[in-house]
Amino acid sequence: MTPPNPTSVSTESNEDLDAVTVADDLALALSLADAADRITLSRFQAVDLHVESKPDNTPVSDADTAVESMIRSRLAVARPDDAVLGEEEGLVGAGGARRRWILDPVDGTKNFVRGVPVWGTLLGLEVDGEMVVGVASAPAMSRRWWGARGTGAFTRDATGDTRALRVSSVSRLDDAFLSFASVEGWRKADRLNQFLDLADQVWRTRGYGDFWSHMMVAEGAVDLACEPEVSLWDMAALVVIVEEAGGRFTDLTGQRGPGHGTVLTTNGVLHDAALRSFVR
Repeated sequence: MTPPNPTSVSTESNEDLDAVTVADDLALALSLADAADRITLSRFQAVDLHVESKPDNTPVSDADTAVESMIRSRLAVARPDDAVLGEEEGLVGAGGARRRWILDPVDGTKNFVRGVPVWGTLLGLEVDGEMVVGVASAPAMSRRWWGARGTGAFTRDATGDTRALRVSSVSRLDDAFLSFASVEGWRKADRLNQFLDLADQVWRTRGYGDFWSHMMVAEGAVDLACEPEVSLWDMAALVVIVEEAGGRFTDLTGQRGPGHGTVLTTNGVLHDAALRSFVR
């Protein structure tokens, strides 16, 4: 897939490599997502799918490990001086690298292993601490979302059509649609009362969960989404997409970015009002 209207904002991996553009990095990320989709779809609902439990009692499938291994191998060739942080293998090539790819090979593994189609591969690029490229690919849903800093955000739907993303214009919480993952997560984080305070103020709530909640914020289908516990690889790819669609992306205290352990995404207009449920 080739993104519409790529720009030529320059970044450099180091002085020994030719400069690459944001468009180059986005094209690479999209090609890696294509390859990941082929792996994940071939293993989704496979009768011989191998699943293990990690030390934190979350599942990991052979699809998770195969996708992360493939992406790391291809990045080692295409961007040899870039660092790579992945959910399954951690950080490789940190050093003084200005550029870091952050990936979740299968976001929504619990859905994946149960045969629920809401899961996806997430891949983002960080340059000098700023996320500049993001791709979220959900092949079992026939959906993909992507964005790059300064170029906008886009989605391809099940019909194969591509369109630009734009957040909603809803301006009142009592007219807003809120998405989340699970009530249990808020209870476990001892923040259930905060979540229910927000939920009581909005028009409608649904537990879509994981990456999908935030992509629906980006496309204006829902107006805000929040989670009490997330990892960097869960969110890094999504920042650019939400922000390039006109939304805001912070933690539950209002700090911008994906690395603070919690997340609130909104259409921007609702953000400060939503934060009041979490910041007293």
